[in-house]
Formats: sequence, structure tokens, C-alpha cells
Amino acid sequence: MQALLSRSKIDGSVAAPSSKSYTIRGLMCAALARGKSRIVSPLGSDDTDATMLVLRRVGTSIRQLKTGWSVTGNEFTAPSGELFCGDSAATFRFMTALCSVIPGTCKLTAGTSLGKRPVGLLIDALQQLGVKCSANGNLPPVTVDGGKLFGGTTSMPGDVSSQYVSALLLVAPFAQNTLTIKLTTPLESRPYVMMTLDTMQGFGVSVSFDETMDEFTVEPQHYDPMVYTVEGDWSSASYLLALGALAGKVEVTSLPVETMQGDRMMLQFLDEMGASITQNKSSVVVTQSKLKGIKADLTDCIDLLPTMAVLAAAAEGTSVFSGIARARIKESDRIFAVREGLARLGIRTTEEKDRLTVTGGRFAGALIDSKNDHRIAMAFSLLGVVHGGMTIAGAECVAKTYPEYWDVLKMLGGEVDLIGK
Repeated sequence: MQALLSRSKIDGSVAAPSSKSYTIRGLMCAALARGKSRIVSPLGSDDTDATMLVLRRVGTSIRQLKTGWSVTGNEFTAPSGELFCGDSAATFRFMTALCSVIPGTCKLTAGTSLGKRPVGLLIDALQQLGVKCSANGNLPPVTVDGGKLFGGTTSMPGDVSSQYVSALLLVAPFAQNTLTIKLTTPLESRPYVMMTLDTMQGFGVSVSFDETMDEFTVEPQHYDPMVYTVEGDWSSASYLLALGALAGKVEVTSLPVETMQGDRMMLQFLDEMGASITQNKSSVVVTQSKLKGIKADLTDCIDLLPTMAVLAAAAEGTSVFSGIARARIKESDRIFAVREGLARLGIRTTEEKDRLTVTGGRFAGALIDSKNDHRIAMAFSLLGVVHGGMTIAGAECVAKTYPEYWDVLKMLGGEVDLIGK
């Protein structure tokens, strides 16, 4: 499907979608808890659907309710076939660890994009804890012979993927002995690990975290069932807030002020760029403003790279984004995808190993290849609204985290034609 965008004037109010990251973590913890939990205001998307599908395949009961989902957990059985995780990296990595506590053999497979993303370090860490598991070299598929998570000490780098750390933490309470995770390099994307700990604590699990040593210790314990409410998502809200700064006025409601989400940094970045911002208890209003270049470290909010890059393209001066190396192994090589898209618009960029420089200026419409990456599609749609004459190929990929995105953009005044829907 293609999205054709014309120059538009934006004005309106919209609720932020629920957090994908918290929805998946809530599902995992509810599946590990013995008894019935309720998840209120979960996000429905391709990624969360993938999580529900594989959890059901291993014996978790998940029922749709008017306000969310009812989850009956800790009744695991080995699946009769493969566990297909789609292109959800969190689902695949969390389930790889969870399968270590399921008696029997589980084979986890992945979609085309996820099949190119590494998992070897997680396999190595699980093997150190006594789990019999293997991968296709460093890549999916993964096979896990579960039922024996001995515990002990495992080590891994902290600057590769926070999802590896979160995966181990989620299953650590089921280990036969105390489980310790030692990080050999500083932890990056720290907010995502804090979100995992926050969710686990809500389900009654205690984790000791020595921040000076980057070391986690978990004693054997159990998850308690609970009513778990998913908060609004700052990652998806970043596009809406940026839209206001570029093309009109947007109010985003249902955004938590007190949150572990690292992408809340979007507000600080917009402020530093000169955007007009009004913040209330649970909503933010951003109004079209003359933006200036920024220097920003995205180490703990790497998913903001595409949004910040397109804002920089429309800003005066030069912006520099660092801490971005891990963006190369997302749904696409996002550094390349951003550079390619901006080049098609006539925007100058300079790429280094862990840095991207963007010089703002006049730009023209173009055909943008989303690379089937939801964040590339949504980010470049913002410039399409500013200038018009833009076509985004693979526009359906937004369903991964924000299925309603194109409808929301239209509701706010965006002139969008979807071709091939």
C-alpha cells in the first residue's frame, strides 16, 4: 500500500495509543503468574497480536473483554508446532527465555525482517544458566529444550540489546537457585529494562539492581496475578507531537507524566528545538514553531531517531544525533533508511559510525521507501504533510505498533490518500 500525502494544516486532539512495550511486558508477566490477571487498555497491533498468539500456543488462556484482556497463566504446555513470532523482536526474545521454563521442546521462528536480527548473545547467556538451547548461528530460528533453568551467574554485554536483559529478568524468578546477571559493558536503552522491572514489581516480583556494577540479582519467587493498566505510549506520541511542531496544533492526551519510558525525552528535544509546548497533567499541546538545530544523545531513546531526523530536516541549522549505532539492527537499518529518504528530499546528511548530522533546508516531495519499517513510514509522513507531493511505499507497515495511524492523521487534518488498501 502507498500513502500519498499533500500539504496540510493540522489541528486537533487525539489520545495517545497504549504502550506496545508495556502491553507485551504485561502479557508476559500475566502468563507467568499463577491465576487470572486482567490487562486494561492494552494495545492491539501486529506485535502484540504475535505475543498473544505464541502465549496461547504454550497454554496461556487469553480472552477478549470490553476493557481489555483476561489472562490465565502458569499452565504451560509444550506446543505441537513452531512458535511463529512474526517480526516482533520483543516477543521473540522474551519467549526464547520463557521457553526455558516450559517442559518439552519449543522451536521459535521469525518473520523476514526479524530473521536477520541477532539472538546469539541471549542463547549464550541462557546456556550459562543450564538451559539447552541453540540458534541458527547468531540468528533465528531458535530451539529450546525447557524445564531446567538452574540459575547461577550469567554475563553479557549491556550495549547490544536491552531486550536480552529483560528476557532473562522475566524468567529469573523461576530459576532453581539465585540468578545473577552481570553486564560486561554499560547498559544502554536503560529505560526499557526499568520498564521490565516496573512491570515485574507490579506482579509482585522483587529484583535487586546494583547500578554501580550493572548487576541484577533475582531470588526464586513467583508472580502474583493482578489488574494491570497499560499507560499511553510516548514512542507513538512522538510523531503526533512533532506533527504539531511542524504543521499546526496538536493536543495529545493520555500521556503519563511520571513514566519509565525513555521516549518521553521527545518533550525535552522539542523544547530545545524551540517548539511551543503546553503541558498539563496528562496531556501535551504542541504548536507550529520555527525550529532550530539540536545536538542530542539518543542512547536511551533510540527509536526517536527517525522522528528527530525529519524534525532536523525542517529546522534551521545543523543537528547532530549520537548514540545511534544500534539503530542499524532494527526493523531496517534506520540510519541508512533515514539518510536515503532525506537525500531523496534534497536534505544534506553526514553519517559516521555512531553519529548522524542533518542540515535543515528547503526540501521537495519524493517517493520514500519505508523499508517496511513502521517508524520510517510515520516519521517521513510528517514532512509529507509539511511540503506535500510525497508518496510513502509500504505504508501498511504502521500496523506493527500503530494500526490507526493513517486514520488519526486524517482526523487531525492530514490530506492522505491510501492506494492499494
